[in-house]
Amino acid sequence: MGSNSSSINNVPNAQELIEETGFSAAHILRLYERFEFLDKDQTGRLRPQDFETVCELAMNPIGDRIISAFFSPGQETVDFPSFVRILAHFRPSDTKRTRNGAQQEPANSRTRKLKFAFQLYDQDRDGKISRVELLQVLRAMLGMQVTEEQLQSIAERAIQEVDVDRDEAISFDEFRKSLEKVNIDHKMSIRFLK
Repeated sequence: MGSNSSSINNVPNAQELIEETGFSAAHILRLYERFEFLDKDQTGRLRPQDFETVCELAMNPIGDRIISAFFSPGQETVDFPSFVRILAHFRPSDTKRTRNGAQQEPANSRTRKLKFAFQLYDQDRDGKISRVELLQVLRAMLGMQVTEEQLQSIAERAIQEVDVDRDEAISFDEFRKSLEKVNIDHKMSIRFLK
């Protein structure tokens, strides 16, 4: 890419991001180059429409939900450090990495990955996945492959199987418990640079 992004010294908050996320200097530099590429207006901030040029997101049935995960409620842009912090959820877990008691759990931990996945469903951010929210995701992912009646049946069965407290919604704890046997690290990891 451009010469102004060819050194880790030119990347804002690089050392802090390396320590916080576990990304290597090479990863941070590559992510910064990608961020600059997406930042067509060269404002140092990305808007939701900037992400639409990423083919993998454009083709993903829940790409709009993934894009919205980069933005806090009411936030219309994201800066580079926030961009990296979100992408850290998709970094493979590092079992060798240790943290002291004061440090926050890493973004790529199993719990943080599950919380990130949970928020893709919980669009109103009330801490529960409602039947309506589950149906929205199912419709996006399955589209015309199944009938509306089949979608309703899938949602009903999923909620019945997972909803331990019988409140007709899925809490984060119920979501986490339902995925105990799933290799979430494998499902939610992007191999950035080998």
